[in-house]
Amino acid sequence: METRLLGNSDLAITPIGIGAWAIGGGGWNGSMGPQDDADSIPAIHAALDYGLNWIDTAALYGLGHSEEMVARAIQGRSPQPYVFTKCERVWAQNRNVGACLKAESVRRECEDSLRRLRVDVIDLYQIHWPEPYEDIEEGWTELARLKEQGKVRWIGVSNFSVEQMKRAQAIAPITSLQPPYALVRREIEREILPYCLAENIGVIVYSPMYAGLLTGAMTRERVANFLAEDWRRNLPEFQEPALSRNLRVVEHLREIGKRHGRSPGEVAIAWTLNHPAVTGSIVGFRNAQQVAGIISAAEFRLTRAELSQIDALIKQETEAT
Repeated sequence: METRLLGNSDLAITPIGIGAWAIGGGGWNGSMGPQDDADSIPAIHAALDYGLNWIDTAALYGLGHSEEMVARAIQGRSPQPYVFTKCERVWAQNRNVGACLKAESVRRECEDSLRRLRVDVIDLYQIHWPEPYEDIEEGWTELARLKEQGKVRWIGVSNFSVEQMKRAQAIAPITSLQPPYALVRREIEREILPYCLAENIGVIVYSPMYAGLLTGAMTRERVANFLAEDWRRNLPEFQEPALSRNLRVVEHLREIGKRHGRSPGEVAIAWTLNHPAVTGSIVGFRNAQQVAGIISAAEFRLTRAELSQIDALIKQETEAT
């Protein structure tokens, strides 16, 4: 499978990586609902068997549980996939989640992640959110120190603006940015992606199918029956009138996909990978069956005409709403 160098690093990553958000399971603020652990490891194994070579997780996902599941899945695997994780989101005994970028907290989080992941070094360590705003410099300085000490190989940021990346860049180089990017969420095209391209900052985008909305399997009925803890209930794109518009967009993607024997989700993922600033796209899998339905997006490419068609369709649907 094709690989691409991630920013200024030596990490040659496949166009798609394994997203481990959902396998964190339920019971925390930000969950996608319960997950059967018995499905998680076969899903990761299936994706690795297909050739994907990196996994993106975070301490936050399942409040440590996702990292523990990743550790179980990669034990004994050869070659070992790259493992990316994140700091900054912390939680108390009552499971309430907060934000901290103090140096002592960042270092403690790193040690906890190393322990949960059962690895000696983290391939890419990222600040999850730029919060608290005033502590960005302190947190980034500590990540740079962890890199110097060999605890992590490369350091990156997630959900940062250009202004916030410039503040970090003044201290130490940024290897990668992880922002949200999808057909229905394109804000980063204006300033963030051009900046990353100019600065050789790799971009690994999350939610290319917008939390399942663009997979082709989402329906109004499924949305109406989301569990109370499912964070997607509160997203504007899952609410009317945007939901109806987005489901119409999915049908357009379905028609394009049919020409190539691809699903709407694969078309949505391939669309994100077309942008020259995007190095890779993070795709979540809950079970091995889902892997089989998405994996070929890693090598599927849309034609220039199809990309123009998609842009026209999005514009048409947006203006009609």
